Amino acid sequence: MNVHDALFWTFSIAMLLCGVAVIANRNPVTSAMFLVLLLVCMAGLFVLLEAFFLAAIQVLVYAGAVMVLFLFVIMLLDIKAATKRRIRSVAAVGGFGIAGVFAWELWTILQEPVVSAVRGPADFGSGFESVLKPLFTRYMLPFEITGLLLLVAMIGVVLLSKKDLR
Repeated sequence: MNVHDALFWTFSIAMLLCGVAVIANRNPVTSAMFLVLLLVCMAGLFVLLEAFFLAAIQVLVYAGAVMVLFLFVIMLLDIKAATKRRIRSVAAVGGFGIAGVFAWELWTILQEPVVSAVRGPADFGSGFESVLKPLFTRYMLPFEITGLLLLVAMIGVVLLSKKDLR
């Protein structure tokens, strides 16, 4: 096993453990922090795939900006950690069923031989152009509308979390 394989398994197992911690944790702030760690591990997988731009965007946009917004909303809602979540039996059976399907898929995938995807050196110029040019030309309006929707959602949370609206 080389370093690349060891890092892949380390990031993959860390992502699985962080995903379980996000779901199993009762404190919403701690769950959000585990989600940040999960997104950083995903950026590590992007680095292993030599997708450096996607790794940087993953850390800056998702682990940075979006998670700060999530934490801000969680803090404004003042969710108590002591509130008990009831686990419904139907949800538990469904969750274990989906976990079983994922385990079966993983077992099926691992039965095939692994083919190495070795390429030449990465071309950085084409990656930036192919991502940024459509974002700031063709998809500029949806990009701005998404930012506006996030702003409206944040203002709504602030208004809903106020104790007295007068």
